Amino acid sequence: MANSRQNVRKLIKDGFVIKKPEVVQSRARARVRKIAKRKGRHMGPGKRRGTREARFPTKIIWMRRQRVLRRLLRKYRAAKKIDKQLYHDLYLKCKGNQYKNKTVLIESIHEMKAEKQREKALETTWKARRDKARAARDRKEKRRKERLAAGIANAVKAEEIVDGQ
Repeated sequence: MANSRQNVRKLIKDGFVIKKPEVVQSRARARVRKIAKRKGRHMGPGKRRGTREARFPTKIIWMRRQRVLRRLLRKYRAAKKIDKQLYHDLYLKCKGNQYKNKTVLIESIHEMKAEKQREKALETTWKARRDKARAARDRKEKRRKERLAAGIANAVKAEEIVDGQ
């Protein structure tokens, strides 16, 4: 019988009294569940307590989207893919909820750049056409003046001949 500290120490030394191992709370099941949740298990309607807004606020979604789009615009502006006017225009459109995601914004940028190039090409062709028309008009005017001058000269000669007779 261990009725003193000394007796208890003796029992411990002899191996009659041993320290029980610490009880651990295993995380193995928790890890398995977490992996399953990542795959979307245990997340159905019956497991949800908060509203959709409480679970994942739309403000956070909006902020993330804005940051992604603005980061892309800054990157494109720094790389000289878009000029500062187009950057500003697109920035305001992003703020106005025109672009759902990055892909849509990139497509829009490509379309705008293509449109700009097409307009530039059309402008050069129109300019060439205008120059050609102007040159033709000038040639026609010059020819008309020459014919008029020649006609006047012929008329004067005819008059002289008539007067001479």
